[in-house]
Amino acid sequence: MKIKRLCLALAAACAFGAGSARAATEIQWWHSMTGALGDRVNEIATKFNAAQSDYQVVPVFKGAYDESMTAAVAAFRSGKAPHILQVFEVGTATMMAAKQAIKPVYEVMAQAGEKFDPKSYMPAVAGYYSDTQGRMLSMPFNSSTTVFYYNKDAFKKAGLDASKPPKTWDDVQEAALKVKDAGMACGYTTGWQSWVQLENMSAWHNEEFATKSNGFGGFDAKLVFNNQLMVRHIAKLSSWVKSGLFTYAGRQNQPEAKFFGGDCAMLTSSSAAYANIKRNAKFDFGVSQLPYYSEVRDAPQNSIIGGASLWVMAGKKPVEYKGVAKFFTFLSSPEIQADWHQKTGYVPITTAAYELSKKQGFYDANPGTDVAIQQLLLKNPTKDSKGIRLGNFVQIRGIIDEELESVWAQKKAPKQALDDAVERGNAELRKFERANKSVGH
Repeated sequence: MKIKRLCLALAAACAFGAGSARAATEIQWWHSMTGALGDRVNEIATKFNAAQSDYQVVPVFKGAYDESMTAAVAAFRSGKAPHILQVFEVGTATMMAAKQAIKPVYEVMAQAGEKFDPKSYMPAVAGYYSDTQGRMLSMPFNSSTTVFYYNKDAFKKAGLDASKPPKTWDDVQEAALKVKDAGMACGYTTGWQSWVQLENMSAWHNEEFATKSNGFGGFDAKLVFNNQLMVRHIAKLSSWVKSGLFTYAGRQNQPEAKFFGGDCAMLTSSSAAYANIKRNAKFDFGVSQLPYYSEVRDAPQNSIIGGASLWVMAGKKPVEYKGVAKFFTFLSSPEIQADWHQKTGYVPITTAAYELSKKQGFYDANPGTDVAIQQLLLKNPTKDSKGIRLGNFVQIRGIIDEELESVWAQKKAPKQALDDAVERGNAELRKFERANKSVGH
């Protein structure tokens, strides 16, 4: 009996020892996803943790994007940074400049021996988060682009063909006049005015937004979006404000409520708004590509992304980086990406996830959900259409918002407002350049 008890005790001790040897390495993931998106993040981590026993990914909500970035900087200085930090796309140049604080994703994947091919990611997505040598610095995660939504019921009531959404901005004007004549309070509104009306519109027409390949080529870039096409575009929208065709309803996604509430017949905003619009709209709606100016040669080109990517922080152990690399491989798998895309409205970051969603019949069952992907893949990105990567871009967007608001309020002429936005924005770029002179690009 004693021998039996001893054997059992030894067996338990061995089992305990084996368990201790296999204690999972913890990987901290700081993110800014709230509500249903936060649930999806937790779901991804849970799936990864259940799929293997070597690593434990722990997602931690750290507030809005700017708050989590600030918290990560403070944590890095005290040696307590997370392994993975979610950063919005306008923070990309700032993260690149913080070379001591980050470990590029291409290095993390190579050192861990994980299969990693930037070509398997959507070109418009991979290009944005890569350096000038095409090496990916961060892992794309939640990417969206801007699309055109329209109220099919309002179109029918106005005698318009609901199966033929407006293709050009002149078509939008014609449709807005007709739906207004039919009794609609507002023809058109837009979310994220800087991102949609200047940043994406520049890329969509293959127009330069800033020099140095929109900031990709160096911190000494200058804003140049006060060009003829953009002045003309903002002037058109300004004339619509006067005639009641365009209603300005806020800087971020607030205008989406004007659309799904039935006040405005047309909306340009993020593709990630789809699920919210579908849940709230009491009418039949369609999703289409961004309108363009047909006389601009080679337009449309491709749209650019918004959203965020995952950065790896410096100063961690090799075993921890191996865990991060394993998690990124898992995160990029077609199954995980297709599921994330279908549940959230963000675009799949890989072409394989797009093909899988197509095969699963998702786009047939949810018409319009592939428009964003088609826009991003429309043409190979050029130096003027692969995205905008500028320092102090959060502040620059705030300046653009102010100047556009002065146009909508009829306080400034479109050219004057864009000239002022460029001048004030360039002052922010020079501040960033001076602060990061020793960093390079």
